[in-house]
Amino acid sequence: MKPFMRNTALAFAVASMALFASGCDKTGKPAGDKAAEAKPGDKAADGKEVKVLGGMKTEKEQESYLIGMDMGRSLELLKDDLDLAVLQKAMQANMKGDKPLLTDEEAQQIRQRLQEKVRNKQVEKMVAMAKKNQEDGVKFLADNGKKAGVVTTPSGLQYQILTEGKGVKPKVTDTVRVHYKGTLLDGKTFDSSYDRNEPAVFPLGAVVPGWQEGIALMPVGSKFKLWIPSKLGYGEQGTPGGPIGPNATLVFDVELLDIVKPDAPVGGPGSAAMGTGPKH
Repeated sequence: MKPFMRNTALAFAVASMALFASGCDKTGKPAGDKAAEAKPGDKAADGKEVKVLGGMKTEKEQESYLIGMDMGRSLELLKDDLDLAVLQKAMQANMKGDKPLLTDEEAQQIRQRLQEKVRNKQVEKMVAMAKKNQEDGVKFLADNGKKAGVVTTPSGLQYQILTEGKGVKPKVTDTVRVHYKGTLLDGKTFDSSYDRNEPAVFPLGAVVPGWQEGIALMPVGSKFKLWIPSKLGYGEQGTPGGPIGPNATLVFDVELLDIVKPDAPVGGPGSAAMGTGPKH
């Protein structure tokens, strides 16, 4: 899992608008307008045939919808605070080169106010998410711990042996090679070495406590299922800008392939997802 930049909805919207504006000529029409209005079967700007996507037959429709879709997602936090008709009016005026209704000073005042509003809404959203994730995690682990084959350790880690290997168990000072898939409680996969078709290699002492404890219980050749409470994973912070929310309980299918020698290359795709960043 690669790190994500932390962007506010406002910043993303501005970037989206800038992207759109940068592809416009002085008349306000998209650059390469003839290609954008190509009919099905005609050649696009890159010489390839225009494909019908989402029921839209032209590049112009598809690209316009894409930008609108991205902007809509980026402005979700402000959906109750925006007048879409006014927003569209401002965009059209800017693209035509009309004089704006706001001076630079007035625009800056509104921008600062809007940025503060976005920050407050983001905090409110994170607090609500943290509370829900915490409650959902506590309930899930309480129920899951009652299931046959599920073991709960004193720390709160839960595991189930799917396949028990015959090799030795790694120590926290060892470097291990694993295949794994990580999901949230709703079943959404946030990282998987299986999808990349390449195992991850990492020092066991560099990952979050839930991984350290869980993998240390596994003889080489084993496959375990791990349920990691947030306090043993990414805690109250989650992965800012990433797929793991605050106080999220994580589920992993882990296959311990081997313990690698000290001089073997370390790292590999996905190691960040298992906590090579800050420990909790």
